[in-house]
Amino acid sequence: MTTTMQIRFWWKPGCATNTRQIRLLEQAGCEVRVENLLTEPWTPARLAAFLGRRPVAEWFNPAAPAVKSGAVVPAAFSPEAALERLVAEPILIRRPLIEIGNARCAGFVPEWLAAQGVTLAPEAPVPEGCSHGDAPAAFCPPPAVASPS
Repeated sequence: MTTTMQIRFWWKPGCATNTRQIRLLEQAGCEVRVENLLTEPWTPARLAAFLGRRPVAEWFNPAAPAVKSGAVVPAAFSPEAALERLVAEPILIRRPLIEIGNARCAGFVPEWLAAQGVTLAPEAPVPEGCSHGDAPAAFCPPPAVASPS
């Protein structure tokens, strides 16, 4: 008897790239529990568990408007200051955040998913970055309106 892999997936509601990532996980036979990254009650310690040993600059979403504009410079942060800023402004967090059992990851990393037992379709393109490229952030549907289905 096989058990369906359960995944918690924190996204920015309305994000086209996150929606495609959710579909890839579902096509791989996973049960995906979608959570809102922007309204989750993050703490620095809880968020740090997803970020692992990556460099601090990789904790930030490079497509976040404040990062793209240069108003936020991820490489300038200490780990402690970065965690405080990310908790205060979750739109800055690299996404998705994924939890499988006790394993956690920031970003959609096929190698990490494979190490957890998730087999993505080999022919499926793995989406990364903003699906809208350099379009204004307002291009995405408002979070209150969008859903992953």
